[in-house]
Amino acid sequence: MDKFVIQGGNPLKGTLPISGSKNAALPLMAAGLLADGPVTITNIPLLNDIYTFNNVIRVTGTRVEFDEIRKRLIVDPTGLYHYESPYDLVRKMRASFYMAGALLGSVGYARVSLPGGCAWGPRPVNLHLEGLQALGAEISMDQGYVIAKAPNGRLPGGSFEMNPSSVGATVNLLLAAVRARGTSVIRNAAMEPDVVNLCENLNRLGARIDGTGTSLLTIEGVDSISSGEMDNIPDRIETGTFMIAAAMLPGSDITLKNTMERDLGTFTETFSKLQTGLEIGADTIRVQSGNTLPSVSVETAIYPGFPTDLQAQWATMMTQADGSSTVTDHIYPDRFSYVPELIRLGANVTQHDNQADIIGKSLLKGASVMSTDLRASVSLVMAGLVADGETEVLRVYHLDRGYETLENKLNAVGADIRRVTE
Repeated sequence: MDKFVIQGGNPLKGTLPISGSKNAALPLMAAGLLADGPVTITNIPLLNDIYTFNNVIRVTGTRVEFDEIRKRLIVDPTGLYHYESPYDLVRKMRASFYMAGALLGSVGYARVSLPGGCAWGPRPVNLHLEGLQALGAEISMDQGYVIAKAPNGRLPGGSFEMNPSSVGATVNLLLAAVRARGTSVIRNAAMEPDVVNLCENLNRLGARIDGTGTSLLTIEGVDSISSGEMDNIPDRIETGTFMIAAAMLPGSDITLKNTMERDLGTFTETFSKLQTGLEIGADTIRVQSGNTLPSVSVETAIYPGFPTDLQAQWATMMTQADGSSTVTDHIYPDRFSYVPELIRLGANVTQHDNQADIIGKSLLKGASVMSTDLRASVSLVMAGLVADGETEVLRVYHLDRGYETLENKLNAVGADIRRVTE
């Protein structure tokens, strides 16, 4: 099992390339099953979740070829014959549940394990299932697997209102509805860039999706989706993570390239309150740390609001700010597993319910800390970058799920991070 050993105190200076978005790539990969022939997807990041989902798709008989040098992925469903996604793969990542909508839309039948062994009921996955039923699917359960069937091989279409809005459920319904016989309507649909990118790419290959970028999506089913090329978007969460890292490290000056500021929603407006140097170009963002770092409180919200995937990083930055601040998460109220680890490093943070209260500025000192999930892990790396002395971040396999060669990128702009295999 790998860990990071970090020597803190170095500013970040130079240019950082932003990788393709994992959260946007996975829906595109699932959408490849809907096509009549091979689909080529560009700008695919080299991440563990990508490799896992490749294997999930291959189980169906679909050909998947990943050109790691060019970061291009080919999904060819012409050999698809096995309409199942097994538990031993689906349990590794919840996004594997996209196979329910993809297989239902492609062949009219899906047998997909519930992710993580959760039961049908008051769990996040029930929104997916209720939506598929509203589009005409027949849903049943069999020993921890969801069985979804389309009458006569194709869904009739229907209408469903998301409550609450969900990216995953919106993606699954889109995948199922694109090749339905009739028209489907998704109300209170997620508006995240991941969903917008999926809609735009599907329309390019022959789908008829209206309302892209709004909360009301109307999908007129088509007989077929053509082969062709899909383009993945830059990772907005990686962009935001590096912006925060530069702002919290004195003397930093980094330029992020191959990124899209427009996908950040209101994050840029919030970030501007930090009084850092901020220059936004067509596909670049430059951040220069300021002389002081003011305290800025945030509350997460659905897009275009402040992303829940950046709240741990923001809380870590606020340990270096002057004064008190709060970070409140309305999306995932229990997403604060990083707080005890920050305290081990010397941070003054208390957490209650869905809020972290931070008092800065804290002098962080290196220690051994434990990663518990993807975003918590990167927040501990950021804390290690600013801490005095040596910090060990254990279980960095969480990071490998969502940040492409994180240590290499940061080392290229001045960080001192070693990956050590224990």
